[in-house]
Amino acid sequence: MIIYIHGFNSSPASYKAQVLLKYFKERGCEDEIIIPSLSSVPSYAMAELKGLVEKNISNNLSFIGSSLGGYYATWLADRYDLPAVLINPAVKPYELLKEYLGKNINHYSGEEYELTEQHIEELKALDIEYISKPHRYLTMLQTGDEVLDYSQAFVKFAGSRMILEEGGDHSFTSFEQHIDTILNFCGTQVADVTSI
Repeated sequence: MIIYIHGFNSSPASYKAQVLLKYFKERGCEDEIIIPSLSSVPSYAMAELKGLVEKNISNNLSFIGSSLGGYYATWLADRYDLPAVLINPAVKPYELLKEYLGKNINHYSGEEYELTEQHIEELKALDIEYISKPHRYLTMLQTGDEVLDYSQAFVKFAGSRMILEEGGDHSFTSFEQHIDTILNFCGTQVADVTSI
């Protein structure tokens, strides 16, 4: 079972979420992936994620997190000792998102909300300062990420299994080419219906 965790101002309708959902649906196992629509409030988002983990922890659980979702996935993987794939993960979102304080709109959902200093503090509280078990992570980075400085994650997750590609962008442009690698790392066996 995989929980896909979308990023800031994103949703289950995002590119990577939809690619994964299509992949699982085509193989008749869409019940093996959960793609929640998370609150813009970090404490609410984490409460929902913890609830999903505790409900599904006996199902060979792992995480795929993109951007801010990678930050959340890092905390969850550390807390529950589970594998996580991090795609262009945010390392210090509590610094980056300060420029978004005030009114925002999620262009996927149309939700309007206000990002506050309290939300920044909630993000800080989720920081895992030291990665004690880097082997539990697969870190996927592209140097052309225009939103995040990839080198922060490169340093923080040193020792993890890593895919580092030149160029690309924040969406991780070659994502589809890595799905099998991602699922193998997660320990998820998905039958390919085309080979049956």
